Amino acid sequence: MALPKILKDFNLFGDGNNWQGQINTISLPDMARRMTEYEGGGMDGPVEVDMGHQLMEMTWTPGGLLVDGLFDTFGSPIHDAALLRFTGSYESDETGEVLPVEIVVRGRHKSIGMGEAQKGENTTGEISTTLSYYKLVIGGEEIIEIDKPGYVFRVRGVDRMAERRQALGV
Repeated sequence: MALPKILKDFNLFGDGNNWQGQINTISLPDMARRMTEYEGGGMDGPVEVDMGHQLMEMTWTPGGLLVDGLFDTFGSPIHDAALLRFTGSYESDETGEVLPVEIVVRGRHKSIGMGEAQKGENTTGEISTTLSYYKLVIGGEEIIEIDKPGYVFRVRGVDRMAERRQALGV
């Protein structure tokens, strides 16, 4: 019988701040591609053509008063003003092996929900961060790197945009 590796703990860092113990939940970004239908003469039906990445977004909820440094980049005119780094410890209950996972993103805080305040209760906010950069590292191996403005899309070290950049002279 095989058991999945389970997230046993995580932390979030933001713009150099360590938010250990202050983040309740994180909804990690979905990776999705924009597809459009194409059907030309002589085809028996449409196929979907890959037109690049969809918008990536990450949401997360701090507990209590909002975390230190959160507002420093809010409303910035720079597309990658906010830097977030998720670190996770996934563990096997079969072998005890711990697998480190790191996700580094850059983007902008799109919304900062201040939550509901009630005396004696844990207030949670919700932050939505739209992303222009994403990197996933599992066990020290870079799995995915997406740098939208830099026109880089790497999967396990293979840059899928290298030939396009060369063709464009960039």
